[in-house]
Amino acid sequence: MTNLFENISERNMLKLKRILRSNSVKYRKNVNVVSNVNLDDFIALIDSGSVQLIYTDYEGNKTVVEELGAGEIFGTLTSSINSEEISCITKEDTQITYIEYEQITNDEIFKNDFYIIFIKNLIRILIEQMNRRNTRIELLTKRTTRDKLLAYFKQMAQEMGNKRYYLQTTFTELADYLSVDRSAMTREIKYLKEEGFIDIHGKRVIINY
Repeated sequence: MTNLFENISERNMLKLKRILRSNSVKYRKNVNVVSNVNLDDFIALIDSGSVQLIYTDYEGNKTVVEELGAGEIFGTLTSSINSEEISCITKEDTQITYIEYEQITNDEIFKNDFYIIFIKNLIRILIEQMNRRNTRIELLTKRTTRDKLLAYFKQMAQEMGNKRYYLQTTFTELADYLSVDRSAMTREIKYLKEEGFIDIHGKRVIINY
């Protein structure tokens, strides 16, 4: 994962943050950070911790749109978080740095050599997150809960570089992420275990396909 201030010295990073008028805020777990932001157009950098972008429909059903960790970004320019249906919930104690979009195009910043590095880093992060969103879309296009689970476990094994790994989410979060019913998902996992496709002990997963 690219760091937004990668290849920028600490001195220049502090100068850049001052020019950008960035503001860092610490949140406790389970806080809807969007409700605490009073900016129209902004980019938010997750310094530490993690968040979930959650869509809630008119019936109260929730779907995890995206899960983001340290070093990743979100904001009005990358997500529809101005919508009342979208919330951004911290999964743990989290620190976020906010930057107003208009500050990124501030004439003063163009005078600095490190600005180009900053913009390149920003573009790399956006590309990385776009690729991950495309991977999520591939999962959601699967027709059945079984197919979604098989694709998800395989994707995670490829990401971890090992067919033995630990789940990073709870089953409830996984069901929201895959946009499936939790009970149906639990049953399907049971069938996959019985058929020898996977072994799950707690959060430890072993895939056999």
